[in-house]
Amino acid sequence: MRGVSKHFGDIPAVDHLDLTVSDGEFVVLLGPTGAGKTTTLRLVAGLEKLDAGTISIGGHDVTTADPAVRDVSFVFQQYSLYPHLSVYENLAFPLRSPAHPHSKSEIRQRVTAIAEMLRITHKLDNRATQLSGGEMQRVAIGRAMVREPQIYLMDEPLSSLDAKLRADLRLELKRIQQDLGATLLYVTHDQIEAMTMANRIGVINQGRLIQVGSPREIYQDPCNLYVASRLGQPAINVIPPGLIPGFAVPPDTVSIGARTEHMRISRSVNGSGHGKVERIEHLGDQNHLHLRIGDHQIVTLVDPETPMARGDHVDIELTGPMFFDAAGNRLRGTEDG
Repeated sequence: MRGVSKHFGDIPAVDHLDLTVSDGEFVVLLGPTGAGKTTTLRLVAGLEKLDAGTISIGGHDVTTADPAVRDVSFVFQQYSLYPHLSVYENLAFPLRSPAHPHSKSEIRQRVTAIAEMLRITHKLDNRATQLSGGEMQRVAIGRAMVREPQIYLMDEPLSSLDAKLRADLRLELKRIQQDLGATLLYVTHDQIEAMTMANRIGVINQGRLIQVGSPREIYQDPCNLYVASRLGQPAINVIPPGLIPGFAVPPDTVSIGARTEHMRISRSVNGSGHGKVERIEHLGDQNHLHLRIGDHQIVTLVDPETPMARGDHVDIELTGPMFFDAAGNRLRGTEDG
């Protein structure tokens, strides 16, 4: 995609977006609702027309090409299965398209292989209405994968599943992508999906691609406060300069970002620490520690064995703060490189 733009009325849904997805790469577009993620997929698929820019797939300019000739598969957020057809027939349907005809033996071979990969072979004779939500989503994913297109486009396919099933299918989908050597452009608002599945993440906001990089790069070296806030659980703490002393602050700093792993918390020995424990959330393998410093609240993670209680005064040290100016852009200081 080069200079891709799309407006709905006066609203820029996608704004001069540049992105290259390499063969066999798993790229995730991460952003909130309304950021332009789905519109980007629809532009690649040809379901929406560009206002400006070009799109090439496999080295061929498809900017004005019809969806049928773009050789892409689309997995929608909703399952979109044919309820009157069996699982086998749903999976086989794309292979019977006049645009991509296959023989009966090829169809059976391909459907069987995909069903085994998705672990739904025992459901091939069932109608779609007889499946659980997770099974329906597997069929929807399988129907896209059965045709081996140039690129798979996936629009939050796991968002309607429960947490356990979503975690399972994240692993399944990544495994399948690697086994097939498939090229995926995947959109989500879920940072865990982005971090665990992507080779690269593109953080998008209001139609603009803000930063693209590996999950580690995006997390450790965000270019601005918006990107920094998209990744991390708990979210990055944003505090004003001077709230926590002990390090040099670059000129023009308006806010400081502190991730939980960059905060050292200790109980104040004389009860005069500048922070106070307001609440502790017990999560089993870790605790969320809610602290109050003046008028500001920060949240960090601590080991469940850490001897802290509500009302304790604590000392706080930052070891890797990030600095941001008034526009939210990253400033470089001696503390964060």
